[in-house]
Amino acid sequence: MSIPSGARAALPQVPEAVHRRRWAILVVLMFSLLIVVLDNSILNVAVKTIASPAPTGLGATQSELEWAINAYTLVFAGLLFTAGLLGDRIGRKKVLLSGILLFGVGSALAAMSGSPGELITWRAVMGFGAAFVMPATLAVLVNVFERDEQPKAIGIWAGSVGLAIAIGPITGGLLLEHFWWGSIFLVNVPVVIVALIAMAVLVPDSRDPNPGRTDPLGVVLSIVGLVLLVYGIIRGGQLADFADPTVLLPITGGLVVLAAFVRHEKRTSHPAIDISYFKAPSFSAAVAAIALAFFALMGVTFFSAFYMQSVRGWSALQAGLLILPLAAAQMIFAPRARLVVDRFGARVVCTVGMLLIALGLAAFALFDATTPVWVLCVLFFVQGTGMAHVMTPVTVSVMQALPREKAGSGSAINNTFRQVGGALGIAVLGSVLSTVYRGDIEGHLGALPAGAREAAGESIEATLGLADKLGPAGAPLVAAANDAFLKAMHVTAIGSATIALVGALVVAMFLPGKTPAGQKSGEGERSVRAGAGR
Repeated sequence: MSIPSGARAALPQVPEAVHRRRWAILVVLMFSLLIVVLDNSILNVAVKTIASPAPTGLGATQSELEWAINAYTLVFAGLLFTAGLLGDRIGRKKVLLSGILLFGVGSALAAMSGSPGELITWRAVMGFGAAFVMPATLAVLVNVFERDEQPKAIGIWAGSVGLAIAIGPITGGLLLEHFWWGSIFLVNVPVVIVALIAMAVLVPDSRDPNPGRTDPLGVVLSIVGLVLLVYGIIRGGQLADFADPTVLLPITGGLVVLAAFVRHEKRTSHPAIDISYFKAPSFSAAVAAIALAFFALMGVTFFSAFYMQSVRGWSALQAGLLILPLAAAQMIFAPRARLVVDRFGARVVCTVGMLLIALGLAAFALFDATTPVWVLCVLFFVQGTGMAHVMTPVTVSVMQALPREKAGSGSAINNTFRQVGGALGIAVLGSVLSTVYRGDIEGHLGALPAGAREAAGESIEATLGLADKLGPAGAPLVAAANDAFLKAMHVTAIGSATIALVGALVVAMFLPGKTPAGQKSGEGERSVRAGAGR
């Protein structure tokens, strides 16, 4: 429901000129978010092609493929918090424009990569730009919509992620069928140009009117701590061994630095982020739900691409089309999640949403090489429905718990937990997948030399590559690889579902219930802040 102009005049939160074009601004913000999310979803369907030898691909190994994904994640997660603070201080529009421009330049250079190392480097540049885009889009949204319209706008914003999930794999599949692999990055360039023009014309600038003194030590500690933590997580996934010193040292170092960051923020007179907000159970539960949901989902997203393309033999385009039900569910339900929350409360809605995610993930444990396509479509629709009813309410909880002028910080917190959770999911669940697969396939590689046996056992793609070289004699190895992968996928799916169940328990215990009749949402939000301050 829109606020009458008279009421808005009494509470002038958003300038009238900005308020009138708020929906056009939201479209531009969605467009900006689209290119950041679209790129990752395109890459997910292209991993098999990039792993192919030149000239089809780059001949990337499993480890290099993971770094092509995780270099982006590492830089993105490490800079998200700083980017949000910078937007609050110097202006969110400036940060948004700079981030999109850098993302476009990185995309063009990634398309021209001549080796996996170059691709990894330019993916890191893209992550640098994206770190300044994603928190800025949500921060601008909060500053152009009045509080009562924010849940609807955030729902549409979240639904645009579903649109990107749909467009990405399909676009990637079409491009890979007709052009070289670099086209999946080059396609970002015209999108970036359109976004830059629309943003310059429509999006207003906003910033914290009283940012206070800078906190350089807090900023440095946050970057170092997050980069070390995420690097250690990624390294653990690559080695499939979280007890290795090269894994333990960065993870431990990251946690120590982040603990020092929290201690510094609690003691300094000009903190980068007010740590007291985390004392509110509903705020902490919301960010924990974001991390747990993406932990569970990102790990499955990584292996489902190999299930669809390697085990089932579907093309990149066919695999992309199968993601449509997940995207459609998010697009349908995310903008409407606020209506369900109004009726039943965030606690019930998010708990049911997490249970739906868990159900969808657990179903993968029943899949084999002949599971009907319609079952996979239903599964993805269930997962998308669950995500829509989790991400919108928890994002609203996080953003409305902080003052409007701190929107950049709130958005950065939301997205940092999401990225760390996703990186942890890919690393831990990818490690489980790799360990189980390797343990099962090694018995079928005994006749090979030690070096070839180790290389062939690294992943299903490596095993299938060897089987292809063997010709007809490799048929038994193909069957063994499929069986080993399915077994590993089943174990990983159960692990993913368990994490989602933990998320359901967290939101059931700590998220607020239905707002009592007669109490406005703003009053509930103020009570959360009051709880944080105690």
